[in-house]
Amino acid sequence: MCKVAELRVVCLPASTGLVVRSTCVTTITPPGTSQHFNHSNHPSSVWWNIGVQLKPYSKRVWCIVCVLQPKPENAITVAVSSRVLFNMDTEQQISQQKGMEAYLKYQMEHEVEPFVPGPAFPFVKALEAVNTQLRVLYPGSEELFDVVLMTNNHATVGIRLINSINHHKLSVERFCMTGGNSPIGYLKAYHTNLYLSANSTKVIEALEEGIAAATIFRPEKAVEVSETQLRVAFDGDAVLFSDESERIFKTQEKLFNNKFKNESFLLSFLNRFLESLGKLQKKFYAKDQRMECPIRTYLVTARSAASSGTRALKTLRSWGLETDEALFLAGAPKGPMLAKIKPHIFFDDQMFHIEGAAELGTVAAHVPYGIAKTLSPKQAKDTKQSTSFTK
Repeated sequence: MCKVAELRVVCLPASTGLVVRSTCVTTITPPGTSQHFNHSNHPSSVWWNIGVQLKPYSKRVWCIVCVLQPKPENAITVAVSSRVLFNMDTEQQISQQKGMEAYLKYQMEHEVEPFVPGPAFPFVKALEAVNTQLRVLYPGSEELFDVVLMTNNHATVGIRLINSINHHKLSVERFCMTGGNSPIGYLKAYHTNLYLSANSTKVIEALEEGIAAATIFRPEKAVEVSETQLRVAFDGDAVLFSDESERIFKTQEKLFNNKFKNESFLLSFLNRFLESLGKLQKKFYAKDQRMECPIRTYLVTARSAASSGTRALKTLRSWGLETDEALFLAGAPKGPMLAKIKPHIFFDDQMFHIEGAAELGTVAAHVPYGIAKTLSPKQAKDTKQSTSFTK
């Protein structure tokens, strides 16, 4: 006999066992004992049977559970393609070289083998970590991140995708599998706030629909990122701000510095995602959790603080937006600074900065918007997947 945690049921995503620690011990149970909970008639939640393996930890309370997903209109919905959530290079090669039937056959033959994590996997895990802490502070709130797997895969591949989601213990409940058709038309129906894909064509289509979107590139080396704090870095022009200032700056730099330096930038699509992050941050601040907030945002711009700093920061403030840190690099490369920050994702509109970040291990997301949206030949080749079923 030994002391173990007392078990109680709290609200977490459906079919997920999640641990929250507290400070009392009242139950004495032999190690290895399993207990099962069935609260299927609970009036406000959808419950599943959860097998809980008790282990001999002392002075801890383990809270395990499940609840309804938040309503899409209340959640911050992030749609990710299967190829950025998981590494599907082998499958992608089969689909390109041998066609769809060979691809589907391979997937069915390997459906019990989980995919390994892809470039957006740590980002999704970080979103879930924020949700965990929000549920502790606001048990009834629906202002949470909701991840949707948005893919043009055939539904047959869904079995392997679901197996992979469960294997990695991800809280992804919403799937959209379009069987080779473009998934872009479904983004608004899912109330999507941000769409991440490996396919630049689909990203451009999403932007044309008015949805914040970016093309994810895999870093050239693996770098460990925080498992408890979501870190998101943004460029300024054509990412948080519209490319109006970028166009003026590139064509009439002297005019820009003299006439526009005190005016507000126009905001771009990604500012809406930053606004969502800010709203969640304020929920932690309201509970006196500013220093422990699990969300941290960064403005990382090649502009100088002298010419653009005041304008950028005043623009964000005037719109009720803010970043925790602002780095004005005055033309210096961003890669080394990002390697220090270790963000889960970095948004930029220029491939020079995307490639520099990826070389040093940062997951970089290209926003193909505005005057600097053109991909380099190498990156255009990497994202051209017109016949692939692994988008």
